Parts: sequence; C-alpha cells; structure tokens
Amino acid sequence: MKRGQKRGEKQEDGPGPGPGPGPGPGPGPGAGSSSTSCSSSPQSCKRLRRDDLDEPEQKQEHQHEEQEQEQQHEEQQHKEQQEQETYNPVGGANWVRLPQEILLQIFQYLPLLDRAFASQVCKGWNQVFHMPELWRCFEFELNQPASSYLKATHPDLIKQIIKKHSNHLQYVSFKVDSSTESAEAACDILSQLVNCSLKTLGLISTARPSFMELPKSHFISALTVVFVNSKSLSSLKIDDTPVDDPSLKVLVANNSDTLKLLKMSSCPHVSPAGILCVADQCHGLRELALNYHLLSDELLLALSSERHVHLEHLRIDVVSENPGQQFHTIKKSSWEAMVRHSPKFNLVPVTHLYFGRSVSKEVLGRVGLTCPRLVELVVCANGLRPLDEELIRIAERCQHLSAIGLGECEVSCSAFVEFVKMCGRRLSQLSIMEEVLVPDHKYGLDDIHWEVSKHLGRVWFPDMMPTW
Repeated sequence: MKRGQKRGEKQEDGPGPGPGPGPGPGPGPGAGSSSTSCSSSPQSCKRLRRDDLDEPEQKQEHQHEEQEQEQQHEEQQHKEQQEQETYNPVGGANWVRLPQEILLQIFQYLPLLDRAFASQVCKGWNQVFHMPELWRCFEFELNQPASSYLKATHPDLIKQIIKKHSNHLQYVSFKVDSSTESAEAACDILSQLVNCSLKTLGLISTARPSFMELPKSHFISALTVVFVNSKSLSSLKIDDTPVDDPSLKVLVANNSDTLKLLKMSSCPHVSPAGILCVADQCHGLRELALNYHLLSDELLLALSSERHVHLEHLRIDVVSENPGQQFHTIKKSSWEAMVRHSPKFNLVPVTHLYFGRSVSKEVLGRVGLTCPRLVELVVCANGLRPLDEELIRIAERCQHLSAIGLGECEVSCSAFVEFVKMCGRRLSQLSIMEEVLVPDHKYGLDDIHWEVSKHLGRVWFPDMMPTW
C-alpha cells in the first residue's frame, strides 16, 4: 500500500499482497466491486444471498413470496368488493346490504307475487321472504279468471305457502268470487291447515254467497279442521256459509276461552239453540253479528250473565223472505237486563233497508223516525200514492243516507228536487226509474235532470232500467 492510501482503496498499479501476514494473493478487484455493489443495491444483495442458499431453502423462499402475492391480491379484491357494495352508481345505495328488519317492513307492503319475484334477487332477500313474521297475516284471493276481474293467488304459491308456512299463519282470510270452484278451493286449503293455530279467520264472498252452493258436509269437514287445531281462535267471520249447530259445538269445545268476535249473518243451518251454546260457553265474547231469527230472550239473558264480559257491539240483520212475514218479539225485560249488564254496548242500528215488494206509506213514514243511521234505501214497489212527504222526512232525519233506489212508486218532480237538494253530494248512488217522477207546475221530465245534476255536482239522468 502506498503512502497516504487508505485501507480498502483500489490500487492503481495492479494487485498487491493482501492484508495480513502470510503469503497469498489479496482481495482482487472482483471482491472489492461486489462489496461496493451490495452496499449500494439491496436487490443485488438479495440475489447474492439467494444464490448462497441451498435448493430447499430457495424453494421455501419462493413459496413464501407467492403466498404474499396471493394475500395482497385477495386484500385488493376484498377492498374493491367493499367499495362496490358501499356505493351503487345506479341507485346510490346497495339494496342487497339492507338489514333484515328494514327488508321485512318493505316486503310487508308488497303484493304476494311481487314479493315472490323479489325473493329471487339474492340469498338474503330469499331468507327474508321465508321469515315467519311475513306469513302471520295472509289473505287468499281465489277467483276464476274467466268470470272475475279480481286478482287471484297463484296456485303454485298456494302450494308453497301450505308446505312451508302453514304453521306460521295466524290471521287468515279467504276472498272468493261467485264461482263454486273458488269456494271449493278455499275448503281444500282449510282442510290442509292441520299444523296451524289461527287467531282470526274470515270467509268473504265478494259477490253472491258461493259457499252456500257447496255440499254442506264438505264445508263443515274443512271448517272443523281449523276449529280443532286452532286452540286460540279469537275472531271468526263466517257470514253466508252452511255452518251448523254441531260445528259450533266443536268451535266452543276448542276455543271458548279465546273467542271474542263472531259474525255469522245469513247462516240458515244455525238454530237459536246453537248460538245460545256459544253465548253460554264463550264468556269473553265482545262482538256478535247474527240474523234476527237467532235472537231470543234466552240469548240476551245469557249475554247478560255475571260470568259474561260486557258486550260491546251487537249487530242484528232483519231479513224478510216472505211478504207479510211476522217476526217474533223480544221481551222488554230481556233488553233491560242486557243494558244493565253492558251499559255501554252499541246496538248497531238499521243502516240498510230493501223493500222488494209493496210497502205502505205508513211504514216508510216511520223510517225517518226510527232509522236515523240509515245509509241505503231501496223501494221497489209502493203503489200509486206519492211519497213526497216521506222522502222529505227521510232527508231531514237520515243524515247518513248516501244511496237510494226507487221503482214502481210515484214522487213529484218538485219533491224529488227538494230531496236531492237537502241530501246534496253525499248521494253517491241515485237510481230513480223515469216513470217514478211525476211532472208538476215547476219541473218537467225534460229539465229535471239539470236541477238534480246541479245539486249532485255531477251529470245525472233517470234510469230506464232498474240497477239494484
């Protein structure tokens, strides 16, 4: 080493003896350059270290690097997926990630078919579609497309409901059209509800009572299935059905502690003894609707017993099937006992009157005095005595009247205009045969429709054919 030269510096005059005692060549230019390159480039140093490793160690190092790359790739994909789920450029939010509680609320407002389509969007929505809370309240719409304009529950959906959700049903109603096929379909569904415990059941005929056209045994058999399996039935609406006394006994035997509402108007196979059995055993009954022929002194006294709760609503439908039919009377003492026991109960007043045959002026004269809650009045025949005073009295006293139909009777044009003027626009249905109106000194048939239309707020003309 020359004077002034530092140790480790490269000698310009060629290789010299290496440091340290002993013979042998010193470190050559290659070694010096490797040391300098390693200190300045970590990648080169890493390659040198890899070259010094044995083959197994190199393989292990290679696998470790591949795992690191795969992990980085997965993290990147997860991050992109989170960004995509957090923001939807079309809707501004991702509906798939909505909480089940919110989805459940949305599904409850959807029609059944739309709900079924929505369940196919993703796994989460399908899970919400099958949640028990969504099937507690359900209405079966059973209609024949050829004879009804109403929507019908698809048969495949009905099968799925019976198979997967019959044990979840609690509040069920059946809405059927006038066809016997729809009523039979309702009975078939009722007979399959063996694993459910209903709380409410309603059988609704949208037109004429189609359940009455079924074989009585078939209907009773299906209804009994529900009565036996539902141990907590609280509300039952079976108007216009062939229910009978034995089936009511089955109802009472299984649901006497929970039944609170019973509506069974126009059930001709039920006798006063059958409804009395219900009143004797169902002490929690709070609302009752039935025909007048089922009403009796014994029934009112049973509803007034100390064991019975206070009745809140009592609706009685009075239907006369034959002209001059005489109705049985109820003792005044029975009504007084009822009022003493349930002083706040509401006896639903007369709201609809339909006189299909000749009715006297005296009877119509009492309508305004005894039926202040009248909503609909139809007089198909009366005779040749004008009904001017009777109509004016009804307009004065019946403030809820919204529908009236007149045929085969007489009313002067002036009295009719005055009647319409007093009722005003609340008359949503006004069906008057043209021959009913008698021209007088003030109005004729050619100009009466202008006056009536003015008070109704819409165009009106007399009918040429009856519409009731």
